[in-house]
Amino acid sequence: MVSEHRTFVRDVQPSDCDTVFNLIQALAEYEKLSHVVTGDAQTLKKHLFGLHKFAEAILAEYDGQAVGFALFFHNYSTFLTKPGIYLEDIFVLPQYRRLGIGKALLSKVAQIAEERDCGRLEWTVLDWNEPAQEFYRRMGADILEEWRICRVTDNAITQLANITRVCGASNNSETKQSS
Repeated sequence: MVSEHRTFVRDVQPSDCDTVFNLIQALAEYEKLSHVVTGDAQTLKKHLFGLHKFAEAILAEYDGQAVGFALFFHNYSTFLTKPGIYLEDIFVLPQYRRLGIGKALLSKVAQIAEERDCGRLEWTVLDWNEPAQEFYRRMGADILEEWRICRVTDNAITQLANITRVCGASNNSETKQSS
């Protein structure tokens, strides 16, 4: 177990975005998804610290070296009528695992959820990642086997957006202009 003085979890600062993006690339490599990474540190910085903040992130340091991160954003539960937090990514470099760093990151996100009166904290885990699943269960998470992820990306977003245009439906701004 890590002694408290060796591990430090803190909010990501704009100057950390290159470091966080390097950790994102390490995560993609671990998940065998490096070919999917198309973003960059500058875009990440814009989305974390720009006019419209789309996400938040925390960084774990071990003896002063960045070794892990968590990136998250708010979602909403209509059933609970409460905000929630969706944990997009949590990652610790493999050589720093089993030192309490992942636990510290997850605990910090849970503290944020509690402070913000969130009704739930949720995330996904790859079906083959048994070590992560075991870790999450030990941390008190339920893995919801009955739910499936639905995702629309790239050109499929455009195609989906165009469905109502093809059907003749209009958006609010078009409706107001024709009134």
